[in-house]
Amino acid sequence: MKTQDYEQHSKWLASRRGILKGAAGLGALAATGALGMGGASLFAQPAMAQAGDLRAQLLAVPGVGKGSPTDADWQKVGEMVLDATKKNVKEGEFAGVELTFMGLNNQNLHNMLFRGFLKPWEAYTGAKINWIDLAQADYNARLQQSIATGTVDFDVIEMGAPFEGDVCGKGLASEMPDWVKAQIDMDDYVGYLKAPVGTWNGKTYRVSIDGDCHTFNHRTDVFADADLAKAWKDEGHEGEWGVPKTWQQVQAATKFLKGKKLGGQDLYGYLDAPKAWGGFGFYFLGSRATAYAKHPDDKAWLFDADTMKPRINNPAWVRAIQDVIDALPSEPADQINADPNTTAFQQFLGGTGSMVSWWGDVGSNAKTSDTSVVGDVTGFSILPGSDDVYNAKTGQWDKLASGPNYAPNMAFLGWGVYVMARVDADEKKKKAAWSAAAHLGGKDIALWMSAYPSGFQPYRNSQFNIPEWVAAGYDEAFITAYLNANKDSYNHPNAAIEPRIPGIFQYYSIAEDELAKTFAGQGTAQEGADKIAAAWEKLTDQIGRDKQIELYKASLGG
Repeated sequence: MKTQDYEQHSKWLASRRGILKGAAGLGALAATGALGMGGASLFAQPAMAQAGDLRAQLLAVPGVGKGSPTDADWQKVGEMVLDATKKNVKEGEFAGVELTFMGLNNQNLHNMLFRGFLKPWEAYTGAKINWIDLAQADYNARLQQSIATGTVDFDVIEMGAPFEGDVCGKGLASEMPDWVKAQIDMDDYVGYLKAPVGTWNGKTYRVSIDGDCHTFNHRTDVFADADLAKAWKDEGHEGEWGVPKTWQQVQAATKFLKGKKLGGQDLYGYLDAPKAWGGFGFYFLGSRATAYAKHPDDKAWLFDADTMKPRINNPAWVRAIQDVIDALPSEPADQINADPNTTAFQQFLGGTGSMVSWWGDVGSNAKTSDTSVVGDVTGFSILPGSDDVYNAKTGQWDKLASGPNYAPNMAFLGWGVYVMARVDADEKKKKAAWSAAAHLGGKDIALWMSAYPSGFQPYRNSQFNIPEWVAAGYDEAFITAYLNANKDSYNHPNAAIEPRIPGIFQYYSIAEDELAKTFAGQGTAQEGADKIAAAWEKLTDQIGRDKQIELYKASLGG
């Protein structure tokens, strides 16, 4: 979305809430009398943030079950959390400062919300923000072009930790001032997002606004249906009909559901995302692969830690690729052209498909988005496990005495806000940039962003207070399952941690392009994997193998 389309988008959101009133059984929508853009009326209640419990008041904007938040809601939230800024910045202190902010526009979230959150900040501080909006599929190419050509044309960037090797490692980022660390309360971060994530060579560069992992989303009505349970048994399948706990069970359920109906609607099982997505689509194969490829006795799973030899063509990854090939005929028509946005927002939340792996957006959208029809029938867990796990050191498949192997995919390590080093020469501009970043990364606004559609999921210990969510209107069973799926993934002893090495998205993009050919029938799973491995080897040599080995080992914690 272009900046000049922002006002039109806001008006569209407001009208959409009226059109979809009552859709998906999400209840009556909030009154729309003050849903327009800007205006003094949005900031006419400064006492609201001090009255009662701020966090409870934040969660009431616009209210769970009252439709998708609008720009008016985003601005209201931004105003309510402004006190933290006021403790460090005087009114009008940044008058005359202009900042350029580059970030994502995915599903009209991310940058769209930041605009609203930062409007009260702009009004108070006097600064002005100009926006660069990128589609998810274009993000890596745009960032890499800026790095390669030395033409960084932004002061603040929304960026994921995997890019820290490319940006912080090249001295392009500004080091975080101590006052920012205090304002955002970094001690509240979940363990896996603390240092070394967000740091480089011992210096801190990142304000976290997200904690990423893939979790498993499923339809509770499908897996509790008595008729399907009978059909499952009658067809001679193993075990009882229920939510799959392993990828082997996911495959069986997906093939079983082909041709079945529930309430007169066609049923489908797992939803794969075979279409390339600017490197980000590789995470979805990764979530199928980690239980096969991440052995509890080995921290590495993408490369051999001592040599950087790719593991993408070992039996574990080839099995995952073959799983996608085998499942696609049982998935919706033309699934080969589905990217991850399609699987989550158009298919699963729209009522198509029974299982999907995704970031936390599915959970936060299920109950609070106009587009969701599955808010009352969505369940959550960590990613499925596997009956066996490949041991890359012995070349054998191991069956663990403890049962199935689970290895949640810590996909992308969450979005953060980074300030570029180009502001360091101007102290006023530097402080303004860091103040904007701190405003977006505050403790209280984080709760709101994880509860409503934003593109972000919980990343702070304080966000896992279930009674707080229940008081806001969330069903206790629903929110308990959702938060536990995130928490249990973050804290899992065998979590598959993403390497923060230079060029990581070049590796992913190479893989994604080759996988698209493989899924389309142009070669076997092994042949496709071998081509990816060969290309990865060339890329490693281009970047510098010894340095990559050093950084890869560091990212694995040893």
